[in-house]
Amino acid sequence: MDDENKTDVDEKGLPNWVLFAVVAVLTVIIVVSVVIGQREKFSLIVPGSKAPDFTLPDLKGRTKSLSDYKGKVVFINFWATWCKPCREEMPSMEVLYRDLKSKKVPFEILAVSIDSEGPEVVEKFRKEFNLSFPILHDRKGRIKELYKTTGVPESFIVDQNGFVAQKIIGAYNWAAPSGRKIIDVLLKDGAKDPEVYRKRELLKSDQRVDF
Repeated sequence: MDDENKTDVDEKGLPNWVLFAVVAVLTVIIVVSVVIGQREKFSLIVPGSKAPDFTLPDLKGRTKSLSDYKGKVVFINFWATWCKPCREEMPSMEVLYRDLKSKKVPFEILAVSIDSEGPEVVEKFRKEFNLSFPILHDRKGRIKELYKTTGVPESFIVDQNGFVAQKIIGAYNWAAPSGRKIIDVLLKDGAKDPEVYRKRELLKSDQRVDF
């Protein structure tokens, strides 16, 4: 190439179609990223979903994370002291907790209070019902939003690998043998493929066990 042609190419730079193509590709990447991000933001946590990790203080200010309990079946319960159905449900949770703890099985309850008031309000409730399982305080509601709960009580049974095996909206009788079926299956047989949870194959039906 002679000097005259070389100078002509340098002055012109990249053809316009190349610049348009680069801009178009970058635009598509940005749009797709935004769409995926929004989808994840608004996707509900359902059976088969990975349970989002979180860290919250207990009533004594000690922080606990869901990831601390990997390898265990974890029962996450969102509740509040002012919630009447929660008052009905809590005693059955305590029965379940004491029974499984006495058997020394890898199981834990994380009861997440969404009360906006101080921990002393939650502690008063704990003493009233003589609750022995861990209570965490989501005072600002960040974890409630992370799990996209619709109200209280709302519960998630998380398997040993951190996937949601069961989701219950509303008060539930956890002391009933049929009510704790999935927990017992997970403790006996171990974690399942998340697709099993999505298809709800651990239950013959979605029948609730209410009070």
